[in-house]
Amino acid sequence: MPGVTHTDRSFPGISLPSHGGGSPVEVTLITQLGIGAGDQLVRDAGLRQSAHPRFVDALDEPSARLGDMHMAHQDPSSLYSFAVGPQGHPFHRHAGTRMFTAVSGSGGAQLRFSTASDAQLDADPAAFIHALRFIEIPPDCLFTVRFGSGTWHQFVSQRAPHPALFALSCHANDHTGPLSDAQRAQVDAGTADLPSLTDTLPSHLQALLAQTDPHSVPCVSLSLHAPTRSWAGRLCARTRDPIGRLRTAVHGLRPIRGYVSRRPSRHPVTHHRDAPDDSLLQQALPEGSHNRDYVSMILPAHALAGTSARRMLESVLEGFILNPPSGVGQLMALRNVLVAPLRLRTSPLGCPVSSLLSTDRSQLFAGRFPVLGQHVDADDRSAEVLLGADDRHLRFRSCVRVERLDDGQLRISLGTRVRTHNAFGRFYMALIDRTHRRYISPTLLRMAVAHALAPELSVAAEPTATLRSVPLGAAR
Repeated sequence: MPGVTHTDRSFPGISLPSHGGGSPVEVTLITQLGIGAGDQLVRDAGLRQSAHPRFVDALDEPSARLGDMHMAHQDPSSLYSFAVGPQGHPFHRHAGTRMFTAVSGSGGAQLRFSTASDAQLDADPAAFIHALRFIEIPPDCLFTVRFGSGTWHQFVSQRAPHPALFALSCHANDHTGPLSDAQRAQVDAGTADLPSLTDTLPSHLQALLAQTDPHSVPCVSLSLHAPTRSWAGRLCARTRDPIGRLRTAVHGLRPIRGYVSRRPSRHPVTHHRDAPDDSLLQQALPEGSHNRDYVSMILPAHALAGTSARRMLESVLEGFILNPPSGVGQLMALRNVLVAPLRLRTSPLGCPVSSLLSTDRSQLFAGRFPVLGQHVDADDRSAEVLLGADDRHLRFRSCVRVERLDDGQLRISLGTRVRTHNAFGRFYMALIDRTHRRYISPTLLRMAVAHALAPELSVAAEPTATLRSVPLGAAR
């Protein structure tokens, strides 16, 4: 029987009333992506999803929990991603309402829904088929879906081997709906995932579904630019089919990567001739030094009002480890390769703070940072630690100092002194001294202070796994 096509000047969509008296099923097309872009997007997002720490592969619906509930702030919402491959996934339902935004593959997707209630199914299992509806989504399309608690649904690809879709699903409240005791316990514990919140279709309804001719099920086809079954719509689908495969194959040659760039607040760095007379650095290397530098930053009083010097120093030392400058790290990696044949000590953390990775625990600041010396004044307005290491070609000592000034401002300083042992040490320092003064020390200080001011903008915890502990004689 011929169908009827309706033209919509806005977002084409459909709202299917529930046979069981619940919320309707609402599907809306948003926009059409480039030819073949759907397959590429589903592939890339699926690979990134599989690397997520909360990735779960179950029920033919790989998924990941991207955002948790925050019940301490009365926020019961959570965010998930999920993908559906060419063969689709089994019919299932959830206790709560579902709202998601998805991109279809380059073969299009078919969304299948049955809104029969449990009472209707108990009275007559055929109610499942009576309430069954299909919605066809065109290839390479961005669309939204919303349906109520207990809605049975299944998503499949219209054309194998294209994937059906990739989606981002917002759960408004996973506490709602007829959850089992086990499901509610997982939600309360924050360990719930999509499979644990899913009920699959009972076997007797699956058998009934298997006997049903798909062409006998009422179907709505949504499309953009041209009706699905027009010559233009068919040409579009046939074009997107091969190009989707080609784009995915070509794009598959590129590695999947992501980047997070952070721009901390900038405060000017001042260079000084030497450390203050009362600095621990003045007593270091009593036999004298051949190279020295001292840089500092001034933070306004409002930056960390009420923060003690000791607490600020602890945060800055943590920043040296957790928020290392990538450029300094690259220079250290190059240096480590070049000096390895000379049996010099190496470290992944840039000087002059590399000894923070020392395994020597004989003297610790704040119970966790290995130091050679420390001082905190009685009023906790000034705190300082002494760092350093000895190597075959030189010895170095560094200080990190935090001072609360009379006007409430904070001065944070990083100073270094070096004594060379031999001609190679003098050559080495002549080679790196300018870079150390103008780039390494100021950049280390900026990034460490940036962590102290806004730790949420620091480098994520993963890079610190590469910062292994090294002997106290860490490399300069």
